[in-house]
Amino acid sequence: YRKFMSNEGWQVKMIDSSSGDDGGYKNVVLEVKGDKVYSKLKWEAGVHRVQRVPATETQGRVHTSTASVAIMIEVDDVDVKIDQKDIEMSTMRSGGAGGQNVNKVETAVDLIHKPTGIRIKCTQERSQLKNKELAMKMLMGKLYDIEIEKREAEERARRGDQIGTGGRSEKIRTYNWKDSRVSEHRLGQNFPLQDILGGGVGPIIDGLIAKDQETKLRQLSEDSAM
Repeated sequence: YRKFMSNEGWQVKMIDSSSGDDGGYKNVVLEVKGDKVYSKLKWEAGVHRVQRVPATETQGRVHTSTASVAIMIEVDDVDVKIDQKDIEMSTMRSGGAGGQNVNKVETAVDLIHKPTGIRIKCTQERSQLKNKELAMKMLMGKLYDIEIEKREAEERARRGDQIGTGGRSEKIRTYNWKDSRVSEHRLGQNFPLQDILGGGVGPIIDGLIAKDQETKLRQLSEDSAM
């Protein structure tokens, strides 16, 4: 994704991350700014399935794992209202690099939205106030995303959209290391694995946008004929 974002000329900032038990990342939160960021990246929302033979596998068996991607647009207080009584917040010391100040002062923020159970940890900034502001922005984005997803699901149900739900539980793509192939299930097409890993996700996104436009035009034509 960082290669794709760089090719698009977007600004990317790491907000939060946690390491996996076997290396790599367990969770990553990025802030992306630029032209048409949301209109392109929203097609990446969903479950991405990985099929590969791990280095620890002695029998050559293919293992399957998944990674969930959520894309949220940044909103402000006008779009989302949050009652402060619904917020439970605690502070802690940030770990990792950042100088002595990071480890001596409780700058990290752990925020819970009680009605939804959404939990956000923010450790990126050097001050507690900035981390709190960032955590609240992320919470507003998640709440807005939930509402938008609900509205879009209702609209898709109304028009019988076949492009996919875009929901967090939908398996949208499979990355097959053994066959060096990426299968985009919403398009029913395969793409070279190395191209996608090299940041070449653009053709998939363009194909999804084109398919969505075709679906909307067809629905508009059918509605006009009624």
